[in-house]
Amino acid sequence: MTEANILVIDDDDDILLSARLYLKQHFNQVLTCKSPKEINVLLSRNEIDIILLDMNYQKGANDGREGLYWLEHILSIDKDYVVILMTAFGNVELAVQAIKKGATDFILKPWENEKLFATLSAASKLRQSNKKVKKLEKIHTSMQNDMARKFENLVGNHESVQQLQKTLVKVAPTDANVLILGENGTGKQVFALELHKNSLRHKQIFMHVDLGSLNENLFESELFGYAKGAFTDAKEDKPGRFEMAEGGTIFLDEIGNLSLPLQAKLLSVLQNRTVTRLGESKVRKIDVRLISATNMPLNEMVAKGTFRQDLLFRINTVELILPPLRQRGNDILLLANHFLQNFNAKYHKNILSIKAQASQTLLNYGWPGNIRELQHVLERAVIMADGIEISSEDLQLSPQKFGTQNVLQTDMPLDEMEKMMVNKAIEKHKGNISRAAAELGLTRAALYRRIEKFGL
Repeated sequence: MTEANILVIDDDDDILLSARLYLKQHFNQVLTCKSPKEINVLLSRNEIDIILLDMNYQKGANDGREGLYWLEHILSIDKDYVVILMTAFGNVELAVQAIKKGATDFILKPWENEKLFATLSAASKLRQSNKKVKKLEKIHTSMQNDMARKFENLVGNHESVQQLQKTLVKVAPTDANVLILGENGTGKQVFALELHKNSLRHKQIFMHVDLGSLNENLFESELFGYAKGAFTDAKEDKPGRFEMAEGGTIFLDEIGNLSLPLQAKLLSVLQNRTVTRLGESKVRKIDVRLISATNMPLNEMVAKGTFRQDLLFRINTVELILPPLRQRGNDILLLANHFLQNFNAKYHKNILSIKAQASQTLLNYGWPGNIRELQHVLERAVIMADGIEISSEDLQLSPQKFGTQNVLQTDMPLDEMEKMMVNKAIEKHKGNISRAAAELGLTRAALYRRIEKFGL
């Protein structure tokens, strides 16, 4: 039984009876009617996938004009309806005209049951494909609108941020590969989104790929796609992230976590601008804009032989280094008030300001989790606050947390600083990986990789 609802429209009772008796054996639902004037009511009350439409209704008519008229009418209601025209008068010119006006196919009466079934089965697959594409388009539009609302602009007056914004204005309209460096929570994804929104590809998809959470065994199938039968669970062809980002931007987050073999595979794709799905030999061209990001010191990794120099050259035509929040001075308060307004709206609160003492508390804190941590602190404060101002108590920044500030503000190498933060978080939460990861703003998988990396 094929999951499709079919509407048959014909002025001949025998045709309708014959169609209903045969088609109901093979399709989910079969509706019939004698007059196309009932189309509006039937389509409004039923979920119809395929319309089998006769071309002549008046006695003696054989020119198909009525069928062409009702075809256009149906497609004006929804251009994605699948319409198959049928007539007892074979006419090649009429068939061509019908296809040009949007008909999916054309069959002659009396039909052969096998041919009718094959035609409707093909039409059903087309309808399902159209519905899937329409759904994906809606999801894509919704995602793009959500991103536009969420990242309305880059908040910050600090000199370093202003310089980054100037660079962004120059780089965004180009197709230059961009590498964004910075600690966890400094806003790398926000900058990547701003690059995309201000690029010539802004109407196309922004594809975010978290390489840090991607299982190494799934790397190729996720990024490059696979063919049906390529492995046990490959029940259908599936495009990879590069193909799905066609014409748009692909953002490879945590690129520093890739092993050397995976780096080689990625480099080949970037150099050739092609992908080959697992399980097939067909080479597919890709047209994407590449943005990468990491919190790891790639130049040091190149020197140690853990990151390919040729891949680094390929991904960083332009390099953006995002400053940690603790180095951005009064931007801390600017961002805090920005988040305050956002969470006021989200939780239907009317908190007017942050008290002076609480503001000083925010400025004195070391912010190991950077902007992401500040956002979390303000969200919790808005939820917990009883009055119209945020107090130091609402922030819940304990004195113990301030002890990390001086250490974090030294010239300690990034790797050592990261190791110390990971170790402290694990000790604080007594080995609970989920809680430690949440505090650090990492996924569990990303935290496990750092534990392995630092031998903790």
